[in-house]
Amino acid sequence: MKILKSVLTISFILSLVIVNAQINPDEQWPSFRGPFAKGYLENSKPPVEWDVSAGKNIKWQTSIPGLGHSCPVIWGDKLFITTAISGSGNNELKVGLYGDIDAVNDDSEHEFKVYCLDKNTGEIIWQKLAHKGIPHTKRHTKATHANCTPATDGEHLVVFFGSEGLYCYDLNGNLLWKKDLGVLNAGPYTDPDVEWGFASSPIIHKGKVIVQCDFLGDCFIASFDVNSGEQAWRTSRDEISTWSSPNIVESDGKTQVVVNGFKHMGGYNFETGEEIWKMSGGGDAPAPTPVFAHNLIFINNAHGRFSPIYVVKPTAKENITLKEDETSNDNIVWSINRGGSYMLTPLIYGDYLYNLRINGALTVYEAENGKLMYRQSLGVSGGVTASCVAADGKVYCSAENGIVYVLKAGPEYELLATNDMNDILMATPAISGNTIYYRAMKSVIAVGK
Repeated sequence: MKILKSVLTISFILSLVIVNAQINPDEQWPSFRGPFAKGYLENSKPPVEWDVSAGKNIKWQTSIPGLGHSCPVIWGDKLFITTAISGSGNNELKVGLYGDIDAVNDDSEHEFKVYCLDKNTGEIIWQKLAHKGIPHTKRHTKATHANCTPATDGEHLVVFFGSEGLYCYDLNGNLLWKKDLGVLNAGPYTDPDVEWGFASSPIIHKGKVIVQCDFLGDCFIASFDVNSGEQAWRTSRDEISTWSSPNIVESDGKTQVVVNGFKHMGGYNFETGEEIWKMSGGGDAPAPTPVFAHNLIFINNAHGRFSPIYVVKPTAKENITLKEDETSNDNIVWSINRGGSYMLTPLIYGDYLYNLRINGALTVYEAENGKLMYRQSLGVSGGVTASCVAADGKVYCSAENGIVYVLKAGPEYELLATNDMNDILMATPAISGNTIYYRAMKSVIAVGK
């Protein structure tokens, strides 16, 4: 009997090795906006048109309780999502364009949960309760307590609930380790009594978990061993609250962690956490994630006096902040002072940078030199929070009211279709195979032929 059990165990392990060997990492969607947050997937052909009500090009739709702006991440046939379920039943959002700084007064006990779905059928494979308790901070009326997108490397799943902790599971839902990083009270620096909720997503790279924690306190960026949770390094940041996620830039054999910020946009040594370069001069509520393309780093943000786009060389060193009358220098290839996005991470697809703003105004530039291609309003009713994604020469833009605008990629504006998801869309979709997976307020919806 013992010999039989050993044989079965070895067979099971070998089957996992074979399955993982058949998975191409370049075809996965492992973290916010996919590989390195680039926002597109090669060799994918999602539908242009669909109809949720009629079921046209809808593969499945699975209800998820609670609220979460975390985006779907995918590895193999598994899709992962997080949510926070209010004990009071207050699972509502106030969306649209408004300037209220109000927080939601909900002191009920919440369940912070992780879901694993079959990406082909929508069936819930497993669900885990990461934490249960009264949230340590409040959330903005437009935010949730599950804003951070998970990250996976095919063996580990890292989920971040901000003040409620950092958790690492295997892909079968077994908890491997967890970390309490303290109360991360992210709110406007001009009003420290206001609480908006944490939103920066973790990333996994070469066996390390990177988190960016900018809040109304002792800000820091840190690296943890993905297998043990042991801290590799932790670097303090002189910063205010930000809601952007870190990214990895690999260039000329060197790896750096690049972050957005108000006082401190910049790059850190991946191995040591040592600061490589920095700059200031952006909007004072940074949310977009930096993106690397054409051997350039693209950073934008907004709010307050400025809403810039900065395009930085990966060889930058020390303080590269522009002087008041400058739009470029030895380290910054081009920039604009106003017109960057408040919430959305830019999409660099092919030769062009697609910059969609919260009001639905789209501006397209040549990525390498900043030449303006066109400006166009999508005619959005309300706001836009989800970042654009692309596949098969098409750009997919999601409005909060549930309308998805499908555009032809390129230097001229061409609207191919509009599709109504019949629900609120705040999260950026994921792409896998020929399917786009939308996380709506009440469900996850797989759009594919």
